Amino acid sequence: MAEFTHFNEEGRAKMVDVSDKPETARTALAHSSITVSREIFEKITNHEMKKGDVLAVAQVAAVMAAKKTWDLIPMCHPIPLTGVNISFSWEQAGDNYQLHIAASVKTKGNTGVEMEALTAASACALTVYDMCKAVDKGMVIGPTYLVEKTGGKNGDFKRTELV
Repeated sequence: MAEFTHFNEEGRAKMVDVSDKPETARTALAHSSITVSREIFEKITNHEMKKGDVLAVAQVAAVMAAKKTWDLIPMCHPIPLTGVNISFSWEQAGDNYQLHIAASVKTKGNTGVEMEALTAASACALTVYDMCKAVDKGMVIGPTYLVEKTGGKNGDFKRTELV
């Protein structure tokens, strides 16, 4: 099982030892989205949701989720994040609207931040759902995916196909 780094000699899951890996600057950009009704779109953009500023709360939730990824994903390392940025854009999709979420995460360390970016994007979309579900529970989250990552032993990655 040498090619599977997350398994020990007994074939059981383990956290990989990254202590010998060099510290490098590492970044990751993840995307998620949530499709909402016109009513929710208008309430969010006009700041009329009863629970408050949906995008502001979702942005904070995303940052908090990135910082706590190691608490949620069993084999993730606790790593010092040097930056987390969340950005939003809207796109009309027929009678609905799609909120696009971009989560950018940075560190200088010996393991990557892909999971932190994906967790941030996911938590952001989930927070939008939570804050808007009283209006309409028919919202759809996703897709969620890694757009690009830089740094580390395996080099850079940039998604080439559209999702």
